[in-house]
Amino acid sequence: MRGRGRGNGWPNLNRDVLMGGLLRTACALLAALLMLPLAGVLAARAAEAPPLKVALQPVLTRQTLQRPVFLTSVPDGSGDLVVVEQRGVIWRFGPNDSGASVYLDARDRVSTAGNEEGLLSIAFAPDFIHNRTFYVFYSDRQPRRTVVARYLAAAPGHRAPPTAEEVVLDVRQPYANHNGGQLAFGPDGMLYVGLGDGGSAGDPHHNGQNRATLLGSILRLDVSRQAGGHAYAIPPDNPFVSARDHSRHEIWAYGLRNPWRFSFDRKTGDLWAGDVGQNAVEEVDRIVRGGNYGWNVMEGTQCYDPAQGCRRGGLKLPISEYTHNQGVAVTGGYVYRGKAIPGLYGRYVFGDYGSGQIWSIPADAKQLTPPEPLLRTQLAISSFGEDAAGELYVLDHQGGHIYRLVPAP
Repeated sequence: MRGRGRGNGWPNLNRDVLMGGLLRTACALLAALLMLPLAGVLAARAAEAPPLKVALQPVLTRQTLQRPVFLTSVPDGSGDLVVVEQRGVIWRFGPNDSGASVYLDARDRVSTAGNEEGLLSIAFAPDFIHNRTFYVFYSDRQPRRTVVARYLAAAPGHRAPPTAEEVVLDVRQPYANHNGGQLAFGPDGMLYVGLGDGGSAGDPHHNGQNRATLLGSILRLDVSRQAGGHAYAIPPDNPFVSARDHSRHEIWAYGLRNPWRFSFDRKTGDLWAGDVGQNAVEEVDRIVRGGNYGWNVMEGTQCYDPAQGCRRGGLKLPISEYTHNQGVAVTGGYVYRGKAIPGLYGRYVFGDYGSGQIWSIPADAKQLTPPEPLLRTQLAISSFGEDAAGELYVLDHQGGHIYRLVPAP
């Protein structure tokens, strides 16, 4: 029932209800005032917390590599690591820094004609300890194409004969740049493959927004079986399997310019990617099933084509980004899950090839998060790596060295 008296601007209310409301309000204000000193103490303590400090410790000090581009652990319980040289050689070495031995020499089939071409990554099968199978990603010469190939390592040897190659996937490349280059098995046992937009500049063929091509995408393949005339099968839960257009069923996510490095968080299974920008913005993305990450409509959170008023609906925006006054080419990294640097736990670590800067952001970030400086280096950071214990490594492309991320002394 609506009140009649409104001279003071309030409707007629039951006096007990009114007094109860005033009492609750007064109590809330008193509690807030009592909490102010505590809030000030907490803020002061946060301000006094020293910034996280890390350092780089040289690894494999007896050898200078030629343009190293990727590092990972061998999942056989040995603690060994492998490092990939862009020219087509993979080295295996142990944790005691006793020197490296050749694991694979594929120089006879790898093209390094373009600066971004070569042998770019390796991924060990989830059941490698039983089947000795691993996969490599490389550029081939004639015709210009990206190849994903399967190899069988000798048991228990350290070298895989090149004649053991079986081509699983090959994709024609129109140009020598923006090849992508990452392979990784997800926690679901599927092989994820990163492909750039095909190259040149600005995506002249508009591959990023074209699901009829594999370029500009991250693919998801079941390499444990074969189907449809391919050396792999398409998982039935891939996002575009039921699409009634020309979408390639291998695609997991698209709208990417050059997802040079991506990785899975070993705790949560989240897929993180660093997508190299064009002229203005470098971005970090959390990749989800069926996501469209905007290229070449957008570059990071900025419009690219058109330069203003671009269509943003349905696009996945980055979780972090930086402009070209801080760097020129993002190198995606890993969510740190090691034990050596407790303050870094649960943070995504990434860097820049041109500036040598290393940053981190919280892995549980829900919105666009500015990168927090972690370490400034003089390295050409081509890749990060992760060992079996979750510790991280940094590769210097130009210097030919490997470094382990450690607490600062």
